[in-house]
Amino acid sequence: MPPARKRVPRRSFGAIRKLPSGRYQARYPGTDGLLRAAPQTYETKRDAEVFLAQIQADQSRGDWIDPTAGEVQFAEYARRWIDERGIAPTTEELYRRLLRLHLEPTFGSQSVNIISPAKVRTWRAERRRATGATTAAKSYRLLKAIMQTAVEDELIRRNPCSIRGAGRENADERPVATIDEVFALAEAIGIRWRLMVLLGAFASMRPEELAELRRTDIDLDTGAVRVRRAAPELNTGRRVIGDPKSRAGKREIMLPGFVLLDVRRHLEWFAQPGPDGLVFIGEKGAALRGTTFGRKWRKARDAVGMSTDFRFYDLRHTGNTLAADTGAKLKDLMVRAGQSSERAQLIYQHSTKAHQRKLADAIDADVRKQRAVVRGLGAASAQRLPAPPAGSGGAARAR
Repeated sequence: MPPARKRVPRRSFGAIRKLPSGRYQARYPGTDGLLRAAPQTYETKRDAEVFLAQIQADQSRGDWIDPTAGEVQFAEYARRWIDERGIAPTTEELYRRLLRLHLEPTFGSQSVNIISPAKVRTWRAERRRATGATTAAKSYRLLKAIMQTAVEDELIRRNPCSIRGAGRENADERPVATIDEVFALAEAIGIRWRLMVLLGAFASMRPEELAELRRTDIDLDTGAVRVRRAAPELNTGRRVIGDPKSRAGKREIMLPGFVLLDVRRHLEWFAQPGPDGLVFIGEKGAALRGTTFGRKWRKARDAVGMSTDFRFYDLRHTGNTLAADTGAKLKDLMVRAGQSSERAQLIYQHSTKAHQRKLADAIDADVRKQRAVVRGLGAASAQRLPAPPAGSGGAARAR
């Protein structure tokens, strides 16, 4: 009798069959019980067995992801991702613009689960050439954040955005205006907007914070300004009134003494009436608009001969540099500028009003000294301001 043939043990996980083409197909049950085929066929039976062993190991570790779960259109998933963030209107506007202009043209119609590291690398290289490093970095950070959520939602196993440093912006250092340039800008922009320039520089206030500053936020007795709200203007022209840029943005700023006369005169001549009136309004009494002020700012900047790259926001760098030059502690500098980070949040809790007053006084003394030396003026002359505009109600009261 011929020897009995050895029975091949029955496979405990999955199944393999040989196709008419000669290649091997592997099939396996998902954790949901449904039978699935491998995404490709294999040249040898051994290759198919290795695939099944990997799938079985992933399921035992809890790492297996349904390959069909990520079959959702990227554009749809990304829009829903933004909707669910609960982010500030300005940030939402930025994300939607980056998505529309830089992500959707390449990935919009693709399924989330087929976006690979190779596709991301190719896309990033093309974006750097087309838009420059800064926009490419912003777009990459958004893509990485969206895909990381896809990992957490178990749509994909790994984030395809793995390029080291790709989301880092290496922007050029911003220009810093000198004290004389700040005062030249304040003169050139006109008396109605003079205080905006001074507060932007010497109180390190952001333009959106100035746009929502109200009479009740200013305490002339203590020389302080409270930043409680901000009104950034979207590209659509809509003003969005809400909290400042960050948690640390809510702060009390002690003003240098030389600014207080400008504050008093502006409140008398130009601010909206009523205890809660806006400090800065347009010539016709409406809320400050970025487009209107922008034209005046550019005209003043050109008149002073400053670079067209110098933004109103850059005035903050002058104030921050002056404050740092006084030798102030880092925690006080962070509070004054309204900067926020994990480290800054911890620092913010320990700063006191006394430190802030000392910081403002030091800036005051430094500015007076530099103004007197450069222009040959005394401290009293450094405070001199233009007369109130002809025909204004404030002019009559001043007399």
